[in-house]
Amino acid sequence: MKSYGQFCPVAKAAELFCERWNALIIRDLAAGPRRYSELKRGVPLMSPSLLSSRLKWLLEEGVVARLDTGDKRPGYVLTDAGREFVPLVEALGIWGQRWTRRQLKDHEIDLGLLVWTLESTTNASAFGAKRCLIRLELTDQTDAKKYWWFLNRNGRCELCVEDPGGDVNLYLACTLPDAIYIVRGDIAPSKAIDTQKLEVLGDAWAKRAFTKWLNLSPLTTIESCRPTD
Repeated sequence: MKSYGQFCPVAKAAELFCERWNALIIRDLAAGPRRYSELKRGVPLMSPSLLSSRLKWLLEEGVVARLDTGDKRPGYVLTDAGREFVPLVEALGIWGQRWTRRQLKDHEIDLGLLVWTLESTTNASAFGAKRCLIRLELTDQTDAKKYWWFLNRNGRCELCVEDPGGDVNLYLACTLPDAIYIVRGDIAPSKAIDTQKLEVLGDAWAKRAFTKWLNLSPLTTIESCRPTD
């Protein structure tokens, strides 16, 4: 980690916050405590050794603290100092929604981040006390990456890479880029359905709760200010 070599508090804070990956780690911890494996899924292109190094640094700086989870796999949580970075993360998200949205480039079409986002941010309680199994078909992917299941029960959403069994209550089908555009807020779910970019089939009660389950970020309501090409 390179230093600006200045005593200026802006420089000192930027050394920590602006180092590559640190803002994304803080972004994920802003939603609540995370285990190492969960943090790794939020930054799929980051090597395990680098993530461990960054966490060690954030621990030493008092931005992150270890959390006893009752087993051998500790969790991580933001400290008071770390939580003061959260408004900066939110401001970056707002700026990004306004000024960086455009057609995705190939290297930005990240399957791992999409399915982790769905598992970690959707509202499993949208179906009430009912168990609800959702199958997502990414129509442009190979067979090995085409089907994903999301099992919602007891207030939790669990990603399954194989069919966990039982009735599928909701079938979703779209391309991977369109799924990202929906989650990012570029296409409203209702418009995606109307334009046949997204197919939603299944039980009536599950279909009615689909948007509530999707639980899109408030950032999706921010309109783009980027000039169209």
